[in-house]
Amino acid sequence: MDNPNNSKEQTLLPARMLNEFVYCPRLFYYEFVEKVFVHNADTLEGAAQHKRVDKGKSNLPSVKKRKKKEANAEPEMTEGSEVPETIHAHSVELYSDTLRVNAKLDLVEGATELASGKMLYQPVEYKRGHPREGDEGNELWPADKIQLGVQILLLRENGYDCDTGIVFYRETRQRVRFDMDAETEQWIFQQITAARSCAKGAIPPPLDDSPKCPRCSLVGFCLPDETRMLAEFAKPDTLPESAQLDFEMDFPEMENRIDEGPFSNIPEIKLPAIKPGQDMRRLIAPGEDTRTLYLHTPGLFVGKKGDMLEAREKKDRKGKSKVTAEFLIKDLHHLALFGPVQVSTGVIQALCEADIPVTYFSMGGWFYGMTRGHSLKNVFTRIEQFRHAADPELALTHARLFVHGKIRNQRTLLMRNHLDAPKQTLRQMKWAAHSALNAQSIPSLLGIEGAAAQAYFGQFHGMIKHRAESPRKADQDAGQQIQFPFDFKGRNRRPPRDPVNALLSLAYSLLSRDASLAAYSAGFDPYVGFYHQPRFGRPALALDLMEEFRPIIAESVVLTLINNGMLQENDFYRAGESVTLTPRGRKTFFFAYEKRINSAITHPIFGYQVSYRRAMELQFRLLARVLTGEIEQYVPFTIR
Repeated sequence: MDNPNNSKEQTLLPARMLNEFVYCPRLFYYEFVEKVFVHNADTLEGAAQHKRVDKGKSNLPSVKKRKKKEANAEPEMTEGSEVPETIHAHSVELYSDTLRVNAKLDLVEGATELASGKMLYQPVEYKRGHPREGDEGNELWPADKIQLGVQILLLRENGYDCDTGIVFYRETRQRVRFDMDAETEQWIFQQITAARSCAKGAIPPPLDDSPKCPRCSLVGFCLPDETRMLAEFAKPDTLPESAQLDFEMDFPEMENRIDEGPFSNIPEIKLPAIKPGQDMRRLIAPGEDTRTLYLHTPGLFVGKKGDMLEAREKKDRKGKSKVTAEFLIKDLHHLALFGPVQVSTGVIQALCEADIPVTYFSMGGWFYGMTRGHSLKNVFTRIEQFRHAADPELALTHARLFVHGKIRNQRTLLMRNHLDAPKQTLRQMKWAAHSALNAQSIPSLLGIEGAAAQAYFGQFHGMIKHRAESPRKADQDAGQQIQFPFDFKGRNRRPPRDPVNALLSLAYSLLSRDASLAAYSAGFDPYVGFYHQPRFGRPALALDLMEEFRPIIAESVVLTLINNGMLQENDFYRAGESVTLTPRGRKTFFFAYEKRINSAITHPIFGYQVSYRRAMELQFRLLARVLTGEIEQYVPFTIR
């Protein structure tokens, strides 16, 4: 019998991971190799049920003592002369030196065989589902069979007589018996060998339209259908040669020049999209059912009371403080703190344990950093990220597509919101989007992006609807009030010197925070990018991928706030050269930003509804597939 040949140094392979391998090799790879695990309703229910089983932990009797007792027993017993001895041991942990596998057995039952006086054992595994319907009645699922089979082999190797096992299926409350035979034993050895081989190689491909996927807890991480679709997608249509689109760091100024040569008929670049009439399974939730809590009142203190967060104002002269906000931890997506807001150590520990990040900003909205727990332990995506970032040619390949997506979305926003967008500007931006795909270096790409931004922001004022001044009263606590209307003449920052730029800067700051969180959730280091070069404290990769979301989230929020009259001139004040929002203005801004990033959009590639926040997370996960070789190239998120 060919047992797997494993060295002592080799990692023990848990029986539960072999269950995952037989069920889905890709799931096994994520959980065993990359240490990715996400709870869903099924896993939480299973964990709760096993927690009750684990409470009764007890030890199996010593094999040596048991063998000695059996050797001294009478060879024959008359029926009824002795009550058979029984054993029930819970949460028994065993491992095998030969197979290099281990398991935690829910229950081990033992009973004395009256004829021989020998104690026979059998493992009992608890499962939440139902048994498989076979030709001869109920039977075990293959994944359950290998897990129970390994437990039988572990009991044998540790000296216990065992040939059978039981799986108790809670859904139907049935005990299904399994008898070990030589054929099954050989199959188990083969699966152990195959699992170890899988762990040493590349990640297995996703299952093809499998019914197993919808209830898998890692379906949002795995993206089986999305990965398969993009893996089969060929590169975009052939583009003009770079020599034809020779970029001189500026656009031709005269309209007749932009219509000459290769620019007279610039073709549309087709990005992948689901075919008409074809439906892709929506296996991921369209958005989060949790919310972001913004705290921006100076002097607030955030403490923990049971499962709640409490925000309290400063204590008054009598030593009392008023509770201004209460929030259940389970309902929190993340906690955002602006300015001098204090947080207790208990809050930080509870949020880290729940994998809920805390982000820190200045009162003006500068993103300082974040605190988060060790929720993601795999390093393989980051290894590939660092390798690609260190290779100028590979980095440029990704950077081109980030910039291409950004310019396309800027152009679309202009066409949607400008009352009369100049054809010259639209044509320039279309040309710039094509040029970005042919850039020969990062400096050249920066020049293309800069020229496109100049053309775009040169028409940004045309998307702002000028409104009559509102009679709304100003904040009493605000500084010097601004008495001029919203007027945009160009980008300025650090500090922003007018209301529109103040809004844009704050929107970009929040977007960079959300991009950083999405990068972490996908296994990336947000500080190592491909387009934005490394700089102390700058989340370069987050800035890379948020490029395509700047127009459709950040700039869209700013236009909504102004054009819908949600913010007006007296919601701003000036402090020196800087212009910033009043407390009331910040509250309105946060509301509009969260509404936008959580709003649903039909995904331009996959055709199902997702929130913008979920779409950004998807982009990071798809980028990870590109770096690990599952997908040939990154596809930017572009709206129509």
